[in-house]
Amino acid sequence: MKSSNKLSPTYLLITVFISGLTSLGLEMAASRLLGNVFGSSNLVWASIIGLILIYLTIGYWLGGKWADNQPQASVFYQILIWTGISIAVIPLVSRPVLSFAADAFDQLQLGVMLGAFISVLILLLIPMILLGTASPFAIRLSINDAGSSGKVSGKIYAISTVGSFIGTFLSTLVLIPLIGTYRSFMFFAVLLCFVALLGLLLQSYKPKYLFFLIPLLGMVLLLILGKQGTIKASEGQIYEAESEYNYIQVLESDGYYLLRLNEGQGIHSIYKPGVDNYYGPWEQFLVGPFFNAAPFNVGQVESIAIIGLAAGTTARAASVIYGNIPIDGFEIDPKIIDVGRKYFNMNEPGLTAFAEDGRWGLAQSTRSYSIIAVDAYRPPYIPWHLTTKEFFQSAYDHLLPDGVVVINVGRAPQDRRLINDLTATLKSVFPSVYVMDIPNTFNSMVYATRLPTSKGNLLSNLVILTSASNTSHLLIDTMQVAAANLQETPTLGQVYTDDVAPVEWITNDMVVRYLLTDNLSDLKE
Repeated sequence: MKSSNKLSPTYLLITVFISGLTSLGLEMAASRLLGNVFGSSNLVWASIIGLILIYLTIGYWLGGKWADNQPQASVFYQILIWTGISIAVIPLVSRPVLSFAADAFDQLQLGVMLGAFISVLILLLIPMILLGTASPFAIRLSINDAGSSGKVSGKIYAISTVGSFIGTFLSTLVLIPLIGTYRSFMFFAVLLCFVALLGLLLQSYKPKYLFFLIPLLGMVLLLILGKQGTIKASEGQIYEAESEYNYIQVLESDGYYLLRLNEGQGIHSIYKPGVDNYYGPWEQFLVGPFFNAAPFNVGQVESIAIIGLAAGTTARAASVIYGNIPIDGFEIDPKIIDVGRKYFNMNEPGLTAFAEDGRWGLAQSTRSYSIIAVDAYRPPYIPWHLTTKEFFQSAYDHLLPDGVVVINVGRAPQDRRLINDLTATLKSVFPSVYVMDIPNTFNSMVYATRLPTSKGNLLSNLVILTSASNTSHLLIDTMQVAAANLQETPTLGQVYTDDVAPVEWITNDMVVRYLLTDNLSDLKE
């Protein structure tokens, strides 16, 4: 059958570009749609990418057969119009499903969570399969003789790939932070429908095609006037936002402000006016220098770096204990820094917040520190590049002679592999390493001192500081907790390097084990 294609080849290539842009833009928007509730671990990413590749594969096969049977531009453009309509349906239908899932996640009801996750992935099936038909269909419409098939195919796939490249960054860096996930879906739906409808009318004007103006106008109205509403409706929620890095949520409970990110399991920062001690990891970072030989005075702590500043709970505690010393806080998400200043009183005069990656920021710093606090780990979200020997060597090089690195590590009740490996990695750089378990949590603190030190130093310094009248009660209380919960330092573990750092393997295994044993509730903080 000869193809019926009266349309300009240039416009066909524009359409291919837009379909490629939409495919990757849709994938990034889908990852955020799911990430707001289920997080953005590599397990979630693997599920999204894997299924979308399967959907596209089906679309490529279907598009080739469809194009051979009906090699008509009108069919091609109608397929893309229906694709746009199906994209617009995703946020509308998924909203109640994800709202239900968010409540289930707060209560850790695994069956409901899994069902919601699968349901949303199924919603992607139709638009992604239809998008997959675009390239083979366009190739069929563009080939006039077999001798040019290779050249035509290469051009189509190249243009589609360039569109996908741009769609990735357009979605992640522009649309989601600017207009949100809901309107990002609508944007891609409107864009694809508009280009397809214009192509349809230019190819062969028929009054019946004007019917497609109705859903297009409806999508435009939803894009401009439609309100997403709250992504979650957690009790006490006073703020939520999306950035290019996170879904951010602030809750208020009994006067406490709580920062939650993404799926919301775990408190990243906490604040209540007049309260200094929250009995979590935030204060325990500040105990580290007192593993040095006694007497070690508070005034010997000259400066602090915090990698994973969040909304500044550790920085506030540091100011209480050490006064107005320089604190460099590295937080990759600038919107979290804004939230910290607005809701968490993150306004310490000595604090300088840097919106940049912690490893890069530390490497570029010209300052040497008494404490380097690494608060960027929480399974399954552990930046692997902050777990390696090379990173800890950089930290070592940025410490004062009596400095200490402290990391906050999540664990499972019966699984300390991550702590063992990180301890082994730290011991490959530092002479002395200690571990303490924070009571009533599944967090451990790992301390690594630049000088050879001992556990006894902590107890000796605690006795001396307790007898001093001007010692902060926050420091005394925190040191007492640390001294009472010190563990034996692990002797076995894998040393992570920039070449081999299988942290995702361990964290994924921890998650899967709990999913299979229905014990995930034990991990709730």
